[in-house]
Amino acid sequence: MLLDTAGLYFRAFYGVPDTVRAPNGEPINAVRGLLDMIARLAAEFEPTEIVACWDDDWRPQWRVDLIPTYKTHRVAAPAPTDAGPDIEDVPDFLSPQIPIIRAVLGGLVIPVVGAARHEADDVMGTLASRADIPVDVVTGDRDLFQLVDDARSVRVIYTGRGMSHLEILTDAALTAKTGVTPAQYADFAALRGDASDGLPGVAGVGEKTAATLLAQYGDLPGIVAAAADPASPLGASARTKILAAADYLLVAPTVVNVVRDLDLPDVDARIRAETPDRAAALDALAAEWGLAGSMTRARAALAARARP
Repeated sequence: MLLDTAGLYFRAFYGVPDTVRAPNGEPINAVRGLLDMIARLAAEFEPTEIVACWDDDWRPQWRVDLIPTYKTHRVAAPAPTDAGPDIEDVPDFLSPQIPIIRAVLGGLVIPVVGAARHEADDVMGTLASRADIPVDVVTGDRDLFQLVDDARSVRVIYTGRGMSHLEILTDAALTAKTGVTPAQYADFAALRGDASDGLPGVAGVGEKTAATLLAQYGDLPGIVAAAADPASPLGASARTKILAAADYLLVAPTVVNVVRDLDLPDVDARIRAETPDRAAALDALAAEWGLAGSMTRARAALAARARP
């Protein structure tokens, strides 16, 4: 099970009132919400391994160089140095909770994996691609639909409609939902665009048109070739729109496609039984931050899946 960690703790932050506080008065809603999510996911989907995938760089410069609007609306401040990532606009009450989330994940022995100059999406893409066991990708990010692959037993558990309405996306479920196959999804996203990521898409091309074009021409290069061929049956309106977006369409696939070949360290992600020392450390964390109920649920769900 690969967790889109930031996506989950942002969802937890907005889903649990910030009146939920630690004994010292600090908001702890994102931590408690994330623990409850882990408890629910572990109990329902019964993973044998869990990895918390991390945004070491939530807005990689190489993606920004190709599409300058990429995630621009989420930038709070530019990078403090040329080598560092831009600073993301994070709610004031959430920022102090992130180190606590790291501590809790460490206590639960859920490895946190990130990669320099890459997003959690790329970490998930790489881990899913190299796994030799079935994989569940837990995310609210539609871009990760491209990872769905029945042949390799990779599915997406989509949280976009909330934890009460999880969607399990397989090849057939994704095609029924979007009209395209997983292999076509990145091209579909490039054509459609995504305001939440600052991707402009092709002006005048929405989801239905994008799906129709991909059904007719297979992939983005096929659509672009049809637009450039006066003899193709592509309609005049669609042809004009595709040709007008030619420069964007040259670079968009690189931005949208999830990286699948990062050089990541090997990690032991097996869910393991608590040792006395770990149990004591988790008890202390729960007491310090007022996490008792959520921590207990997460520990119980993980204990039920632990290997000797």
